[in-house]
Amino acid sequence: MTTGRGGRTVRDLRRGNRSAVLQRLYFGGPMSRQELGPATGLSSGSVSNVVGELVEDGLLEEAGIVDSDGGRPRTLLRVAPGSAHMIGVDVGETRVRVELFDLALTELARAELPLQPRGCYDVGPIVDHVRAGIAAVLAEAGAGTERLLGVGVGVPGIVDREAPGGAVVHGQTIGWDAVPLEALLRATGALPDEVPYLIDNGARTLGQAEMWFGAGRGAREAVVVLFGSGVGASLITDGSPDGGTTEGTPLEWGHLTVSVRGRRCRCGALGCLEAYTGAESLLARWAERGGGSGRAVDEEEALSALLAAAVEADPVALEVLEETAEYLGAGLSDVINLFRPERILIGGWAGLLLGPHILPAVREHATRYSLRHPADRVSIGLGSLGPDAVTVGAATLPLSAFFATGGRRTPPQPQTEPPGWRTALEFRGGPAARRG
Repeated sequence: MTTGRGGRTVRDLRRGNRSAVLQRLYFGGPMSRQELGPATGLSSGSVSNVVGELVEDGLLEEAGIVDSDGGRPRTLLRVAPGSAHMIGVDVGETRVRVELFDLALTELARAELPLQPRGCYDVGPIVDHVRAGIAAVLAEAGAGTERLLGVGVGVPGIVDREAPGGAVVHGQTIGWDAVPLEALLRATGALPDEVPYLIDNGARTLGQAEMWFGAGRGAREAVVVLFGSGVGASLITDGSPDGGTTEGTPLEWGHLTVSVRGRRCRCGALGCLEAYTGAESLLARWAERGGGSGRAVDEEEALSALLAAAVEADPVALEVLEETAEYLGAGLSDVINLFRPERILIGGWAGLLLGPHILPAVREHATRYSLRHPADRVSIGLGSLGPDAVTVGAATLPLSAFFATGGRRTPPQPQTEPPGWRTALEFRGGPAARRG
């Protein structure tokens, strides 16, 4: 095949051109062919060829006509929402949420599969939940797999996407020790081999969603906090101002030490930020001080009860919230001093519940504990995508791959069984890992 400058082949160039047109129309459309040239840097001939290919593939469609100055009316183009589907999965603390989206990220169907109280993270049942959720959303929407770009999965913990047998999850706080999650999901047979599973840290998927579609749009450097039973964060250092491709780095921010010989964290260490700011520890501190009735069946209900008590001026609830706000602000000051972001956004189910009650205090403490110069340039606010943000972000994983390949489906690479691990069926036969 002909090779051009920089070792790029003609196929590479065509793929890059297709990708440029798709991304520009996705984030900035509808646009006319004439507008696409300056917007993408492509010649009018290249735009015409690429648009013709994408229309023939069913990926672009007409979106109206606009008048032009003294010339023929111009046809507007957009990415066809129904041309492809994505599935996003959020493996959360209280449930597994599965959603099916069209290419415009409009929700087509969803399934909520609750976990046992206090978060049962046995691998087998969670894999079964994901399998059942995929089947449920496809059935509800009457959708097949021929248009499915892939399944994105957001999980707690560190994800090794380069492992020999597919993505492996290291989730110390939930008792997952190098769990070969991609191989386990593939072994369920829920989807054809050509449909990929794309697994990443949940805080990173939340960050990508907020940067593409939410409160992070327009920022180049941001930190997005996932606040649930525990806390995590994603650092975005090269965000695109038009909502285009971003690269986020998940941070194990919840395991910074904020109190030497302090409270024991669920990771086993002492004094972690998560031991003072995660919903699980917040509720534990409330109970230790005599708060709560003990009747709540899950953390979300219990946290709502604590907030209701605070609204009624219960002194114990108010004390716990103020303490949490100070620790959270101190933890954010480390992020501010280290990375100097433009924005910090707080999301996750607990963050969205707590935000209206503690955000002013969090800002005050973060400023007090930070260096003046980086503190003066950062804004601290709530994410805007709501409780579905991790699921939306997970769905952007196959969407990113769609852009990278210029809209062509690329089959997943053949995987070998990871060395030293039991088979997927053995995992599914019983509890493979339990929360410690």
